[in-house]
Amino acid sequence: MTYISAMIIPTIISIILIVGLKEKKNVYDLFINGAKDGIKVVLKLFPTLIGIFLAIYMLRSSGLIDFICNIISNVTKIFSIPSEILPLAIIKPISGSGSMAIATEIMAHFGVDSNIGRIAATIMGSSETTFYVIALYMSSVKVKDGRKVVIPALLADLASTISAILFLS
Repeated sequence: MTYISAMIIPTIISIILIVGLKEKKNVYDLFINGAKDGIKVVLKLFPTLIGIFLAIYMLRSSGLIDFICNIISNVTKIFSIPSEILPLAIIKPISGSGSMAIATEIMAHFGVDSNIGRIAATIMGSSETTFYVIALYMSSVKVKDGRKVVIPALLADLASTISAILFLS
């Protein structure tokens, strides 16, 4: 299996080269033009990414996430929802790497087969880094009214988190 997975990329590149040569296309020039277009996309999205990373850093550094978790945990205790998953549920729509760190910490502390570990894994697998995806989408296609995208996306994240808790608790 390791050999097969190591050969996938060289095989795909070889197929592209063979088809390009068979169709008498200048594969190298096509590659260079594609790389130039890729650089243009990166430069167009870079300010958006810087803004997202700055906002994430500010949220984490300010203690706002902990403050929100403390407020919400008073309500979640009533419904017997584990408060340990709240930071994950809050960070997941904002930061993929931040949510991965929180999920890893949850699983290391409680175990992967624990109820909290299974809820954390389900949240990680069933929700998206919403603000990152929306920011990239909106900046690349120049969407002006973000409410039509943000609200349904956040509702979907909320639904996936609630479903994980309901089905696994």
